[in-house]
Amino acid sequence: MIMGLRLKILSGFLVLSLMLIVAGIWSIYHFHFIGESVQKLIDNNYQSITATNTMINALEREDSAVLLLLLGKWENGRSLLEKADSVFNQGFRLAEKNQTLAEEADLINNIKSNYQQYKKLWQLPIVGTSKENNLDWYFDGIHQAFLDTKASVNDLNLLHENELYRTSIELRNRANRATMPGIVAIITALIFTLMFSYLINYFMVNPIIRVINGITLFLKTGEPFNVRVRTKDEISKLVSSVQYLCSNKSEKPDK
Repeated sequence: MIMGLRLKILSGFLVLSLMLIVAGIWSIYHFHFIGESVQKLIDNNYQSITATNTMINALEREDSAVLLLLLGKWENGRSLLEKADSVFNQGFRLAEKNQTLAEEADLINNIKSNYQQYKKLWQLPIVGTSKENNLDWYFDGIHQAFLDTKASVNDLNLLHENELYRTSIELRNRANRATMPGIVAIITALIFTLMFSYLINYFMVNPIIRVINGITLFLKTGEPFNVRVRTKDEISKLVSSVQYLCSNKSEKPDK
């Protein structure tokens, strides 16, 4: 089967285009996966971290409210406790609803249990009782319950921070893998371009130069046109046509 010049050139560009298309599709697929993973990362871990931060802030406000009650400020203390309790429950419901890891269930139950114990202590009357201005009761009882509840919330927060870090490392590795096909495609395309350029020069440019030199030599010195090419394409036909013309011209007598 004889392959013409057009088909040779076209096949070279088709191979080059195919490599770039495959690399592009591969990179697009991986970057699309990274985009979805980032969205999932935000929807899951970030929401849970936000929920734990909300609960921690609410707990600290409750602890401040308890101190107000110890000082006898019943109205301010109870008002702050009710608001902080509402905020804590909002954060807890968000964390409970957004469970995505296997270890979360136990941590959520631990938070719930510790908070119930903590809430029982500050729900009881403080102002006007023996607990008012009683720092020993505060540090030995309710403050320890506060610390236990806060520690359980921090455990949940740490779980999601570690998962966030692990997922970010995985996404970075994914991004590196997504760029590799592009790098490979560029290197391969460069090598193929050099090879293609060499073949174009070897099978097209050089034969045409030899034809031009052969014609020039024939016209100047009358030396027979004796150029040979290894290909069987349009250049081979061109060489045959030039040989035919030169041989006919050399056989005709000068007038």
